[in-house]
Amino acid sequence: MRPTFHQRILLILICLGAVPTALAILGWGLTIRSTTRAPGARDAIEGVAASGRVLLHTIDSTRLLPQERRALADHATKLNTAIGQFQRVDTFSRYYYAGLGLLILLVGSAFIYASIRFGGHLSRQLSRPIEELIGWIGNIRRMEPLPPDRPRRGAPEFAALRSALRQMAGELERARAQEIEAERLRAFRETARRVAHEMKNPLTPMRLAISQLSHSAAGEHRETIDVLAAESDRLEQLAREFTEFGRLPEGPAAPVDFNELLSELTRTSLPATMTASLRLDPTTPVLLGHYDPLRRAFSNILRNAVEACEQRGDLEITSAPDNGGGVRIEIRDHGPGVPQEMSDRIFDPYYTGKEGGTGLGLALVKQTIEMHGGTISLSETPGGGATFTVRLVPR
Repeated sequence: MRPTFHQRILLILICLGAVPTALAILGWGLTIRSTTRAPGARDAIEGVAASGRVLLHTIDSTRLLPQERRALADHATKLNTAIGQFQRVDTFSRYYYAGLGLLILLVGSAFIYASIRFGGHLSRQLSRPIEELIGWIGNIRRMEPLPPDRPRRGAPEFAALRSALRQMAGELERARAQEIEAERLRAFRETARRVAHEMKNPLTPMRLAISQLSHSAAGEHRETIDVLAAESDRLEQLAREFTEFGRLPEGPAAPVDFNELLSELTRTSLPATMTASLRLDPTTPVLLGHYDPLRRAFSNILRNAVEACEQRGDLEITSAPDNGGGVRIEIRDHGPGVPQEMSDRIFDPYYTGKEGGTGLGLALVKQTIEMHGGTISLSETPGGGATFTVRLVPR
């Protein structure tokens, strides 16, 4: 069985710390052992003592002169003293080196134990963050959320790595969500294009037939013909919206003056029962874009506001420069507002809260704004109502 990363790190640290210490202790022990067991000096002294005793016993001291006997006695005394001192030193050395060896063994054992414990602690400090990050990568691969962040002790490099990985996971999740949304919109656009094509084919003969019936039908059928004409007009408008939703902006981009565009729309798109308060900053930059799709998008926002206010009330329209040379436009109404359960889906295709609505108006607005590299958001107007905020950046 292959050892884990933690076990491999622990083994490496033990080899780096405990093994050299054990080898050093072994070397010191062998040195002490060889020192305490060196027989040359002790055997030589004992040989000298033995030969001195033999010499003293073989000499006839009665034949020696008094000074010779004193010198011989003095020599014997010094020899005995030297041998006694050597024996005491030898005994002390044996105990000293034995105690030193035991001390080195104890200290070395303690150091080996400490190095193993420290190696285990350090290996855990190294392996746990790495194993945690490997687990996070598995979460990202399986598209699972990362565990909640909590304070941890350890090297700041690991904290920076965790933060970078968490940020990368967030960016991947956002990119994945954007790709899913883009794929969903592509599918919606293709479906809308096909539906519009299939709807336009029968609409033309239907409109011709209704026109002929309106000229030749009797009076009692007039109401029925009017219903058919109104519903065919509704189908034609629906087909037109399907076509616009499935079509990308065509042709080269041109400069668009948003102050002029908003001023023109308020003059031509609002009913007489509504008023518009314009606060258009003259320093609002002119950006490159496709005029017709942008005009339809802002017209849809205004129409949605008018319908929400039931064609009565006041609209506040503002424009101003945004960060990075962009444009920020707000269209604020004072109607009933948008319920919370609808605000999260109000830009989804085919989702509508209005009777008879197609659910394509605001979806088309979002598509157009995003195709121009911008964003649109919905918020609540202070005091009641809805505020649409559009941000566009230079292209």
